[in-house]
Amino acid sequence: MNLDIRRLDVRYLLTIALVVVVVPYISNNWTHAQEDNEQSCISYSIDSERNTISISCAQDVTLSEVNNAIQNPDLLKKEDNNTWVLDSRIVVEQGATLVIDSKDTTWLKILAGDKEGGGDRDNVNSITVLGNLIIDSVKISSWDPENNDFIKFEYDILPDRKHEHTGIDAVPRPYIKADDEITGTMNVTNSELTYLGYECGSGCSGLSYYGSNGTSIVKNNEIHHNRFGFYSVGVGNVILEDNHVHHNFMYGFDPHTATHDMIIRNNTVHDHGAMGIICSLDCYNITIEDNEVYNSAGSGIMFSRNMYDSIARNNNVHDEEKCIFLSQSHDNEVYGNTVRNCESQGIYLYHNSVDNKVYNNTVINATEGIEYSDDSLDNLIEDNILEENLPH
Repeated sequence: MNLDIRRLDVRYLLTIALVVVVVPYISNNWTHAQEDNEQSCISYSIDSERNTISISCAQDVTLSEVNNAIQNPDLLKKEDNNTWVLDSRIVVEQGATLVIDSKDTTWLKILAGDKEGGGDRDNVNSITVLGNLIIDSVKISSWDPENNDFIKFEYDILPDRKHEHTGIDAVPRPYIKADDEITGTMNVTNSELTYLGYECGSGCSGLSYYGSNGTSIVKNNEIHHNRFGFYSVGVGNVILEDNHVHHNFMYGFDPHTATHDMIIRNNTVHDHGAMGIICSLDCYNITIEDNEVYNSAGSGIMFSRNMYDSIARNNNVHDEEKCIFLSQSHDNEVYGNTVRNCESQGIYLYHNSVDNKVYNNTVINATEGIEYSDDSLDNLIEDNILEENLPH
């Protein structure tokens, strides 16, 4: 009996000793993980130029999980009503997925960063995506904690072309970017994006796509008071649908440079400092349909600089200088559109725009109904209805 008691005592003491040894070990390692996350799939760094949070997890990650991992309120903190304040770049690495949605977020306020004050895009806070980003049913904006307000330009929209390149839009503001090395998609749905983006040279316009591996969707959002509503370079298979895009400093939608196989459908686009919808420089296979576009500077819908094999159909474009404008573009179709109250041309083919088809459109109250320049040859223009215009 005494022997059994001694054995029990020894086992008990060994258990206590093990707990005493293991608990400090776990505690010390958790503290180390908080301070230096190099071994974690959510890590952060702080230096004199920028703060950076990197996400490389195989599973989906939320802001709550990022917060739990880094536990640094100087970079990310939660306020009331599921509002988050971010003062860091977030890099979503290849293979990783960041989810910002209504499960734990109503509003993400992003500070400018830019510790050195030079406006370098790598030092301004952003969400840069090399993996996947899902944004759904949230608000994302810039934030100025000193003024308790959005970061604003002197003018919400470009007042006129003489103010272009004057630095009005160079005030650093955070931005969201799909990197050209992205291995996944960036989907933005049912959300509000506002007061994002600034002029940095390239890549900082607000919501921009420099790559997409698969079909990315931008649907049912309100996108306003950004530098551009949307910008892309060289991407395909992006759907822009059912969005309300308004009061952006320059363009509403600006797919650019070899953007292709894109659908721009059923959006309301108005009040911009430049064109409402423009695709420029080697764009192809773009479908622009069923949109309402009005009250932007320049043109409502523009095909620019070698845009080809694309369609503008069934759009309602009104109260623009040029309602639908083709320049240096070929082999496109413009049909079924209703344009009205166009200060100059209802539909204008200009500067070597050739081999286009313009038919079954209705043009009402334009100074020139449908016009083409002398070097815009071999276009088919037929079966259009012109009312209260000076047809050319």
